Amino acid sequence: MPREWDARTYDSLPLPHLGWGLRTLGRLPLRGDERVLDAGCGTGRDTEGLLDRLPSGRVVAVDGSVRMLDQLRERLACRLDRVDVVHADLTRPLPFDGTVDAVFSVAAFHWIEDHDALFASLASRMRAGARLVSDCGGRGNIAAVNAAVAEVRGAAPGGWEFAGVADTERRLAAAGFTDVEVRLRPDPARFEPGEQLESFLATVILGPDLDRLPAEEHEPFVKAVAARLAEPVVDYVRLEISAVRA
Repeated sequence: MPREWDARTYDSLPLPHLGWGLRTLGRLPLRGDERVLDAGCGTGRDTEGLLDRLPSGRVVAVDGSVRMLDQLRERLACRLDRVDVVHADLTRPLPFDGTVDAVFSVAAFHWIEDHDALFASLASRMRAGARLVSDCGGRGNIAAVNAAVAEVRGAAPGGWEFAGVADTERRLAAAGFTDVEVRLRPDPARFEPGEQLESFLATVILGPDLDRLPAEEHEPFVKAVAARLAEPVVDYVRLEISAVRA
């Protein structure tokens, strides 16, 4: 299963993910009565917007983090009658009944290293003609941050799949998708230097590295990485996908 998260801290941060969610939702055509899979739903920030677009529809909210799903249940406590909350690995058969009319995902797919298995798993739960619309980290994403981590650690970080356009197009076609549109969008995010930047790095980006370190080394590691950035900017590059299940 994917790693666990500090969901409460994550939910309190000034995340650039909010803009990505609005942009991605704007690319998803909906009537309002569909059943939509929110793949890698996290704490439910984007699920809220999705529910607003589905006044007579439902959301299947899937994530691999129990803490994220707990935070989602708290956030959406008054709307859970239209949400099926599912704890699952997106690369494996998804444990819910039936198919969905669309798949929506924001800032999740890059945490999954096997995109062939990911797209095959999603396709298996999509009806013919269902649309996939997603955003995630793409080729070149957080390159400067990763370079800073490599300086501090003495080794390059891993655990992501920052895919390019051609690889993604091939994988989607192999999984049974048509009308494939894929693009890379540079989208750097600026933070206040010091505590805001360090909290963001620790919670959103450096978690896999911190998992390998004893607790007393977490703060020095994060400060060392932040100090090696030329400016308080996370150099995001977004991979935006739109495709239709054949």
